[in-house]
Amino acid sequence: MAHVLVVGGGVGGLATALLAARRGHTAELFERDTRAPGTALDRDFFGWRRPAVPQATQPHALLGAARNVLRDDLPDVHAEMLRLGARERHELDWFDVRPPARPGDEDLVMLQARRIVLESALATALRGEPGVVTRYGEPVTGLTTAPGVRVTGVTTPSGAHRGDLVVDAGGRRGGVERWLTAAGCRPPVVERHRTGLAYFCRWYRLPAGLTEGPRRPWTVTGGAFAGCAVFPADNRVFAVTLFVHTEDTTRSALRHPAVFEAAARTFPPGAAWLALDAEPLSDVMATASLDNRWSSLVDERGPVVTGLVPVGDAIAHTNPTLGQGTSLALWAARRVARTAGNDPGSARFAAEYHDWAVSTLKPWFDYQVVADGAIGERFATRAGRAGTAREVAALFECALEDPEVMRARARVRHLADPPARAYADPQVRARVARWLAARPDYEPNAVGPEREEWEKLTAG
Repeated sequence: MAHVLVVGGGVGGLATALLAARRGHTAELFERDTRAPGTALDRDFFGWRRPAVPQATQPHALLGAARNVLRDDLPDVHAEMLRLGARERHELDWFDVRPPARPGDEDLVMLQARRIVLESALATALRGEPGVVTRYGEPVTGLTTAPGVRVTGVTTPSGAHRGDLVVDAGGRRGGVERWLTAAGCRPPVVERHRTGLAYFCRWYRLPAGLTEGPRRPWTVTGGAFAGCAVFPADNRVFAVTLFVHTEDTTRSALRHPAVFEAAARTFPPGAAWLALDAEPLSDVMATASLDNRWSSLVDERGPVVTGLVPVGDAIAHTNPTLGQGTSLALWAARRVARTAGNDPGSARFAAEYHDWAVSTLKPWFDYQVVADGAIGERFATRAGRAGTAREVAALFECALEDPEVMRARARVRHLADPPARAYADPQVRARVARWLAARPDYEPNAVGPEREEWEKLTAG
């Protein structure tokens, strides 16, 4: 068995330490923040200042892929999330009558919860795990290495800590790349794609006695220059999000609550949920300048370092439009836990982890890049209503009426099937073609306000 050192106490770090311990390894988790997530959800979510985790108060989507890891490998964490108020929603419950079940439909269930609910459940399980030592308030300041370069441990203000494997769960700004450079490593291979999207989010709570929001309209919609999404979460809490291009001249006005709500009401989901007289729980929270970033510790010459592997945002930072981040982080954490005993300091281990990541995580990263590129181009040019863009939009809208197309869309959304497999199905293609043929005047991305109305709202 291995001794695993985990750098970072976010979702990826907590899950890696817990899964490793459940596989018989021992683990030490190092987190610069002095506190762990607790069960006072609202206090921690709205009142805990976490500059190292700027996405902590943004909406999160726990797709079927993430739920499956929790259900299969961490059932106590899954149960604790439900106890804390998380809700489950099957994608095919969009229809008044769920279509007859097929094998694999059990993978199409979303866990609706704020990030703090998952973190709290993971931290609770970790506290009861005898094979784990958690070191809150003890930031990692560097790496210890042997010739090669092989990472043999970490340094903190209290001294050096040795381990068989170091896991970088410190996110995209964790400092590991700087430490590797100081150790004489070749630089990681980094692939970065700017998204050009800015997000504005506000949190609300449904009125007392109302446990669920409206089932319709669909909670995500987009126009030619802006989009709106609603994220139902735990304990009657939900978020409304608007997203625009970073160069949109109206975006600064969306920070004002009255302007934000007026703009959100011009989209069907925003109007439906805000009509419920929900209580605002936050100001408008903005985030921008996000990118899709893939970081590899293997180049054309082989591993640049051994004894160190990245998980979560440290290997694949994905823009939140598809909600993939948590699922990819849990997949990586599970992979590390399952293989940590296989000579983790060797070049073979590093190469095999890289090969796994390229075959398992990278296709979804690439899908995110393509999707964000299409959204960014549409928002920047206010175009994209013809050709392939029209066909892609038609598939999504057809799914709202056709259970077979919805199932294919859901399998992609929940990371059960890649798009090339799900959307190439002849039956799916035929159904979408018939849907389009019956609507010769169909224009995609036509939901929401006209530009003139939008500019009047944001000017006010």
